[in-house]
Amino acid sequence: MRIIDRQGNEYDSADKLQDKLGKMYGSACGRAVMKAVTNPIVSKIGGWALSTGISAAAVDYYAEKNGIDLFDYETAEYKSFNDFFTRKIKRGRRLIDSDPSVLVCPSDGKVTAYEIAKSDMFVVKNSVYSVHSLLRDRKLADRFAGGTAVIIRLTPDDYHRYIYPCSGLKSRQRKIEGSLHAVRPLINECVPVYKENSREYCLIRSEVFGDVAMIEVGATMVGRITNYEQGASPVSKGREKGRFEFGGSTIILLLGGKVKVCEDILDATKNGCEMKLKLGEAIAVCKQEP
Repeated sequence: MRIIDRQGNEYDSADKLQDKLGKMYGSACGRAVMKAVTNPIVSKIGGWALSTGISAAAVDYYAEKNGIDLFDYETAEYKSFNDFFTRKIKRGRRLIDSDPSVLVCPSDGKVTAYEIAKSDMFVVKNSVYSVHSLLRDRKLADRFAGGTAVIIRLTPDDYHRYIYPCSGLKSRQRKIEGSLHAVRPLINECVPVYKENSREYCLIRSEVFGDVAMIEVGATMVGRITNYEQGASPVSKGREKGRFEFGGSTIILLLGGKVKVCEDILDATKNGCEMKLKLGEAIAVCKQEP
């Protein structure tokens, strides 16, 4: 998919690794290999290796290759690669839209949006999803029929911490075990990764936006999704919710009828593009002023 931003700039979406993975998933032999690679145990071993001191040697190369400006972050001395990957950004480097009628992007990422049919279904690439398949909760899934699924795909150049997109009362975190496929767009043509991968989610009950489901999806080499608050609690827009460790990863927001996704994101998705956004930017608005 092409990647654009709100200023009309287009970014290089060439991905050699995605091409290689696409070929792997496209053959029976390759799929057998990927089945082993996507086992969570493999990612846990990789996560352990990336937490060792020797892994810090890869930081400068990785940052340069992915265009990461280390000046934006609180420290430039990292004890391991995962210490670098979960780095914290300096205050003021991400601005949270303070308008109470605006739902903000919970992380950096490449954003697309899909209408959820009354039947509970939506389509990403060639993969058909149902909200029920994501949440494993029929009663909860029914609340989002006719709403919108917003997918925020994080890539290596993105900041891998995430925030609450709105204020409200959050539910307890629910964990669903699964595989850890890559989350690149081409892979979605072969495997319905978001309903097969390990994930966590909570429901945020907002007076302004109604019910918002926030789902964190793991991927290859993401051995851990860390959410700070596991139980039910009041939350505020912009407060840090958690972080991903190394690898590609995705956040999915399920929105109901009180919310309208920004037109530029909807138009980009219809035109086969992902919209490049930063944490805190507007992603949707309340249909009626609060």
